[in-house]
Amino acid sequence: MCIRDRPGDGLDQRRPGAAGTAYIPGLADFVPMVKGVGTLALAGPPLVKAVTGQDIDEQSLGGSKVHCELSGVGDAAVADDAACIAMVKQYLSYMPSSADGSPPRISCDDPIDRRDESLLDLLPENPRQAWDMYALIKSLVDHGEFLDIKPKFGRSIITCLGRIDGRSVGIVANQPKHLGGILENDSADKAARFIQICDAFKIPLVFLQDVPGFMVGSKVEHAGIIRHGAKRLHAMSAATVPKITVIVRKAYGAGYYVMCGRAYEPDLIVAWPTGEVSVMGAEGMVCLLYTSDAADERSSVDLGGRRIIKKKKKGAYDGRR
Repeated sequence: MCIRDRPGDGLDQRRPGAAGTAYIPGLADFVPMVKGVGTLALAGPPLVKAVTGQDIDEQSLGGSKVHCELSGVGDAAVADDAACIAMVKQYLSYMPSSADGSPPRISCDDPIDRRDESLLDLLPENPRQAWDMYALIKSLVDHGEFLDIKPKFGRSIITCLGRIDGRSVGIVANQPKHLGGILENDSADKAARFIQICDAFKIPLVFLQDVPGFMVGSKVEHAGIIRHGAKRLHAMSAATVPKITVIVRKAYGAGYYVMCGRAYEPDLIVAWPTGEVSVMGAEGMVCLLYTSDAADERSSVDLGGRRIIKKKKKGAYDGRR
């Protein structure tokens, strides 16, 4: 669906969407928006002013920047009508003619056995240093071409459509350049939605892992990270298309799990020499054990409804996890 601002109807919506019509792009598979023109909101500025007293313009209320960077309703912000239509054509080129068909395969002169020596120097020596996952994706797909979906929303994860040997693939990759590639509310929603669309149209999925896990803390808990994370779990468990997982660097905790780890039985799972799979990183484990032992000298164990309090020797390790 293109969100533009001229008279018209149908899926190519050409005027700002408000009230009930705003739900149409919310249900659409792909929603590019023209910058400074397209808007979406359940109520326009006059009604917002009358009901809440807030004075706000259309773009600040529901323009392309709002929906492509904050709400996630929009998939991409484009410069003008021509760019919008071109992006729709590019998106459809990866798709079958219907959900009953198979994704198209196009002729490709990019050798499937091509080697890219630059990958040897892609990862920094310091395992805690950020790097750009887009560089790996460009090397992986045919001719380095792909369509980035929601690039400015949930930026700690990348969702894009590309081709390998002329075949359409959906790529889900952690982005270490943003929040270290950690999974949070928006990135969980973004990935879940993308996986569902790829699964509906029989597009195989490729997962590139460099994930420290899920974000923790009161901010994300209050924003419902358990609920958002559950969507991600459900989308992953329901996907029936072929799945390939590549562990590029770290794969920790539930992050490894929802990025199509072994538990989801990917058709192929491989790791780079730099790959790590663990409940958590070594530094986090050491910190946790030290804090657990040094916090106080008393511990409690619940056995059959009876709480037993026992003394600990200072500095002793009691085997707790």
